[in-house]
Amino acid sequence: MTDLLRIDHLSVFYGAAAQAVEDVSFSVPGNAVVALLGANGAGKSSIMKAVAGLIPGRGAITFDGARIDGTTTRARVARGIVYVPEGRAVVGDLTVRENLVLGGYTVPGPARRSRMEMVLDLFPEIAGKANGGAWRLSGGEQQMLAIGRGLMAGPRLLLLDEPSLGLAPLLVRRVFDRLATIRAESGLAILLVEQNLAMTMRLADEIHFLRGGRLIGHKRTDELRDGAARQHAVDTFLGAAAAE
Repeated sequence: MTDLLRIDHLSVFYGAAAQAVEDVSFSVPGNAVVALLGANGAGKSSIMKAVAGLIPGRGAITFDGARIDGTTTRARVARGIVYVPEGRAVVGDLTVRENLVLGGYTVPGPARRSRMEMVLDLFPEIAGKANGGAWRLSGGEQQMLAIGRGLMAGPRLLLLDEPSLGLAPLLVRRVFDRLATIRAESGLAILLVEQNLAMTMRLADEIHFLRGGRLIGHKRTDELRDGAARQHAVDTFLGAAAAE
């Protein structure tokens, strides 16, 4: 399978001395879901922000065969890279519908209306609240809105930063099930940041494990179906709490 995204020897620094990511290399094939797992502070979000163009990084980032490191965030969105940040970051003062329009602001009107219908069909929990304030939504509904807002731009690669954060287990399963539907119906590639191994395995094709800004392991999801293999990965790469 051809790589849609390739990252070669990426390092990210905050300030002159604080290094968040050190010499990381991996790829995301087209129509694949690749996950980055690790504890808080492992460097996962820094990688995502560097791919999205929100923070600078050293190294090569190639998307669909072209180098994009050094290009603006806007240029990367135009190419089809859309970032859904940790914490959802919906605009509470706007309605649900206005948040979705904001996500598709670069899209021509007819296509934007079509995508709006698609998103509201995909997330009926927010469809009935489309004209109400986003601040009224529950945490799970806000996460659905954040993902829907990202889909409004028509991405080829969706960067999802901890979509399960702060959600009850039932809502996490619901969100991940919808993501599986999106992937199956659209051919969308996803780079997923998570801490929860069990939920990640519901969606991802392969998992890269991070610690201290470095990649320390890689597994295909099918290699972790066996309970003993999964426990070994948890013990080796994550610690027992990540299996919950």
